Formats: sequence, C-alpha cells, structure tokens
Amino acid sequence: MIVNDMKLSSLFVLLALGAASVMEAQQKLPPMKKQATPMAVVDEHLDALNKCDWNRLVAQFPDNVEIFLPGGVDVIGRQKVGELFQNVVKPAKEGGVCGLTFERVHTFVVGNTITIHWKIVGPGLVEPYHGTDAYITKDGLMASQVTTFVRGDVKEKK
Repeated sequence: MIVNDMKLSSLFVLLALGAASVMEAQQKLPPMKKQATPMAVVDEHLDALNKCDWNRLVAQFPDNVEIFLPGGVDVIGRQKVGELFQNVVKPAKEGGVCGLTFERVHTFVVGNTITIHWKIVGPGLVEPYHGTDAYITKDGLMASQVTTFVRGDVKEKK
C-alpha cells in the first residue's frame, strides 16, 4: 500500500499507534538539517526519537523520503513522514513512544546504509521489545528507512 493512495487514519490503525485523528491540513515542516556522516544521521534520528523531538526527527528527511513499514505500508514524501512521526512522538499511554527508550543492540554499516538491531525499554513495559531498522542515508539526510516496528506488539504493564 502506498500512503499517497490511502487515508492516513488507516495507516495509524494498522500500526496501532492509537491515533484518534490525523491532522488534515498541511503542517509546517522544520527546515532540513544535514549531518556530517551516515552514522551522525542515525545518531540524530535515535536521539531525537528518544527525546520525542518531532522537529529534529523531521528535519533529517528530504522531500522524496520513503519509509517502509510492516504489512506492506509505504509512507512516501516528507509531509506524510511528518504526519507519521506526529503520532510516534505522543506519550506511550496515547500510543506513541515518548517515555520509552530505543537502545542499540547491534549495528552493521555498509556504505551509507546502517542497520540496527534495537530494543525498546521503559518502566511501563512487561519486557523489552526488539526490532530492526535499516537506515539509508544520502547527502547527510535520511533518504529511506525500513523498519520492523509495530507499536501494538509492545507489551505494556496494565
């Protein structure tokens, strides 16, 4: 599925991000900010994710970014990626990841592509949640990402 051809609300239900509604109007995106190396791009991404900093997350994506999610869902374009991350940076109790921490388990670098096995930890989790991302960088930005992350699979304490 290509996000450009489906309603974003369907995407968020699919991802179990817990979004009640999606911003319909075009949001103002932050200026792009290039990093010096491919690893710096990924470091910025993970740090911004752990700090729930939407502006820093979206600043690293070019206009033609593509993110490949589980279930055959493709999020194409900077605007759509910005909308996706608006829900990701919500508090964990609202279906986002704020308050949880992504920690690297293993990193493998091939050129401008960095693959990371990570785990999510946090006081509200029953157990760590493991996943893998491949980050494809180009010209100091995050050109593409492939992820195994499914928010609904994270086991939280009741």
